[in-house]
Amino acid sequence: MSEAIIHGFVLSFGLILAFGAQNIFLFNQGAAHKKLRHTMPSVITASICDTILIILAVLGVSLIVMTIPVFQMIFFAAGFLFLIYIGWSIWSSDPVEVNKQHGAMSAKKQVMFAISVSLLNPHAILDTVGVIGTNSLRYSTEPELIGFTVACIAVSWISFIGLAMIGRTIRTIDQEGRITVLINKISAVIIWGISVYLGYQLYLINWSL
Repeated sequence: MSEAIIHGFVLSFGLILAFGAQNIFLFNQGAAHKKLRHTMPSVITASICDTILIILAVLGVSLIVMTIPVFQMIFFAAGFLFLIYIGWSIWSSDPVEVNKQHGAMSAKKQVMFAISVSLLNPHAILDTVGVIGTNSLRYSTEPELIGFTVACIAVSWISFIGLAMIGRTIRTIDQEGRITVLINKISAVIIWGISVYLGYQLYLINWSL
């Protein structure tokens, strides 16, 4: 069982290192608020969404859905448009103005946006289904599967809190927003790159139908 826990921990940590829309959102919320506790709605919501996706991936439910062409087409189309919008929002944001507002989003908006970047983010879902779901197949006993799943979930919660804390720390040393601007520009380009890939996948799906 210890091997399954270590496997789940290392695997999930590797996936978290990929700076996608979900991570960028949590980082920006940490940088946008004066106090860390004000970012908790987004952190908790994103963590719960990840928990649900991981459980579905391990159970194989999400894999079944992703094998249906119609669902794939809808999923990729929504993700393509959503990531284009997210990329533009991040690219055009002004970190200095955000800092002056003492909080970019209310708790309600944080929850809604966190749900969007978690459940409408094809990159995160494909990683969860394709990587975590596939790797879980190597464990046939219930204790090992539970250990692997719990480790993956724990990494998500810890990492999301850490991202908000890093954003909060950068806010204190980057009053003019120069570091945040650079990170935002790079992040937006990465997100647009992912959206182009999704657009290509959507083209392939339409071509095959």
